[in-house]
Amino acid sequence: MRLNTPVTQREFPFPQGKTLVSVTDLKGRIVYCNSAFIDVSGYSKDELLGQPHNLVRHPDMPAEAFRDMWATIGAGKPWTGLVKNRRKDGDHYWVIANATPMFRDGATVGFLSVRVAPSRQEVAMAEDLYATLRREAEGTHRATGRTTGLSRGEVVRVDAVGRAASAVRRRFAAVGWPGAMAAGAAALAFGLGQFAATPWGLALAMAAGLAAPLLQRRMHARALDDLCRVATQLAGGDLDVTIAPPDRTPVGQLRQIVRQLSVNLKTVIGDVAGEMDQLRKAVAEITAGNLDMSSRTEAQAGSVQQTAASMEQINGTVQNSAASAQQGAAFVRGSAISARAGNESVDELVGVMTSISESSSRIGDITHVIEGVAFQTNILALNAAIEAARAGEAGRGFAVVASEVRALAARTGAAAREIKQLIEEAGNRVAAGNRQTGQVRTHMHEVVNSFGEVQSLLERVSHAAVEQQSGVAQVNCAVAHIDGLTQQNAAMVEELAASAQALTLQVENVNDSLQLFRLDASKKTLAERDAVALRRERQAA
Repeated sequence: MRLNTPVTQREFPFPQGKTLVSVTDLKGRIVYCNSAFIDVSGYSKDELLGQPHNLVRHPDMPAEAFRDMWATIGAGKPWTGLVKNRRKDGDHYWVIANATPMFRDGATVGFLSVRVAPSRQEVAMAEDLYATLRREAEGTHRATGRTTGLSRGEVVRVDAVGRAASAVRRRFAAVGWPGAMAAGAAALAFGLGQFAATPWGLALAMAAGLAAPLLQRRMHARALDDLCRVATQLAGGDLDVTIAPPDRTPVGQLRQIVRQLSVNLKTVIGDVAGEMDQLRKAVAEITAGNLDMSSRTEAQAGSVQQTAASMEQINGTVQNSAASAQQGAAFVRGSAISARAGNESVDELVGVMTSISESSSRIGDITHVIEGVAFQTNILALNAAIEAARAGEAGRGFAVVASEVRALAARTGAAAREIKQLIEEAGNRVAAGNRQTGQVRTHMHEVVNSFGEVQSLLERVSHAAVEQQSGVAQVNCAVAHIDGLTQQNAAMVEELAASAQALTLQVENVNDSLQLFRLDASKKTLAERDAVALRRERQAA
């Protein structure tokens, strides 16, 4: 017998209202187990499917219990008894195990086990009984021999006294003493009245009285055996079993009740199976839709994040542009101030050039005066020379003075002419400078006006940049909000996808549970699954 370790001797509390269900093939390998069985056993579904069922056997269980169980279900009969199972972590839990054979075409193909929670009194009685069975199996009662055993889950004596009592009970059950005595008495009275005249009358009457209840008992036994076989198939989940038509006997009426129960179960479970098939298709569509939505939501979340990053970059660029526009506007304002100052200087220069031009004109007038003075002086010098010549020797000195004055007048005239030429040249240059200054003033006015227009334009650009920055900031906030909502939607879609997958798993579990009942003889039962292929499939997964 398999010995599973470790063992902690800690009892795991059996969950209230739960039923543990498993299906094994003819070799005792698990081909189906419900979620409650998985949770209580401590193993995963992949660790259970395809494995021998004795994986959960506890070392404290006596071999006699499993011998009786396999002998009973091997004979096609249901078995009920208390079992102590071991969890993966070494803890244990007690169950009332109901093992039922599963049939196909009259042959056993597997076994269905349904377990419920026992009472504490039943657990205490089972612990005492199994301790006794273990002690007897270990040979501690060799002096008296083995006295305790199990038969179909019931405690029996296995010594000579027990075997004799069992034989008597079987005889009594087969003959039926109350019925036999009543029928024999009636037959005896009938024989005494009808066959008293013949020597064999009494003997025939007594033989008929004893044979009648025996035949009736055998007929009832056969009918009950057939009904038990049908009930066992129903208990094994085979709802497509054929039940003989009822008759007026008590067994026939019971057969009618079982037949109606079979029809009702087949109808209800068939309807549930149909609805579960539709539900499975709907859940599959929901799961596919959620997965598609999840992928699209993830893609949308990625796009929104890229958009948010781009908006951050645009926001930074707009901020730089706004700062540059403000700096440009400030620079243009400074340049406009300098241009206006230069314009004022040019205006002042134009005034100075105008004053220089006027002064040049006045110098020209003065030059004319000097030329006139030089001309009159020259005339006076000529007149003085003439008069000195007339005076003769007396006027010789005066003639020298007159000659010097004449030479001075000549030099003064020449200087006046040179000054006049220089004044004319200066005037021409002043006029040219005045014209250039006028052009510069015009250009400076245009520059000042251009700076004003540029300043106005840059101020409008700066104002627009500030508004654009505010708008981009709002768009950035909106994108960030959308990103948050998209992330929440993505998380919600993932939760929905997980819920849909969990629902799909639950639907599959319910569908597997419904497959415990065979509604069509052409379909295989759960027990006919290939345990080896199932284990390989789980290991590959």
